[in-house]
Parts: sequence; structure tokens; C-alpha cells
Amino acid sequence: MALKYSLMQRVNPRDPAAARKFYAVAVSKDHVDLRMLSTEISNISTVSSIDTMAVLESLVQVLPQYLLDGRTIKLGEFGTFRLTISSEGAETAEEFSSSLIKKVKLNFRPGKLISNALKTISYEK
Repeated sequence: MALKYSLMQRVNPRDPAAARKFYAVAVSKDHVDLRMLSTEISNISTVSSIDTMAVLESLVQVLPQYLLDGRTIKLGEFGTFRLTISSEGAETAEEFSSSLIKKVKLNFRPGKLISNALKTISYEK
């Protein structure tokens, strides 16, 4: 299956005066929600759609708790979630305060199954 893309002309943020260049942007058709996932999973397993939905909803409830507790969440072949922090630097450890923290990001590292699938991707304009 080919990943569709379109072209978008953008300015170089490091050199705004430079000529704009065209870059590939992945085209997103639509979204897949939890209900669609639970139906699909139930179609390929012996678990009902309702039970699958309950498990997925529970996962959504507990993931933030573990992440905010500073834990890395490993979901086998699916991948790993963890939080990362971006901050400004301080000259000494004593001068650092949490006000220098600018943002928190959710980092996802795909597992082998997804990584291998991404290696076989083709592209279609």
C-alpha cells in the first residue's frame, strides 16, 4: 500500500530570506477512532467489540497516569511511549528552576512490527 503525499511550498525557518522550496507532506484521508479499532480487532479475534472497546478505553485512562509518574510504557511489538522535556539551560544546577521548562512532549518509538512495516513503504503523489 502506498502512502499518498502532496507538495507544499515552505520557507526555510533557518533562513527566511532564502527561496521557498517544495516539500512532501503526507495526505491524511480521515481518522480512525476507538470504535472503529475495536470493531476491526473484534473481527480478527474472538473478543467482542464491546470487550475490545472497554480495554481500549481503559488503556486511554491509565496511560497518562503512568506517563505522569515518569514511567516508560512498553506495549510490546506496538511500541514505547515516554515523556520528554524541553527547557532552557542554566549556568549552574542551583540556578535552574522549573520555570525554565518550556514544554513536555509525548515520544512514541514504534516496535519492530511497525518499524518493519515502515521500511516497506512506497509513495504515491
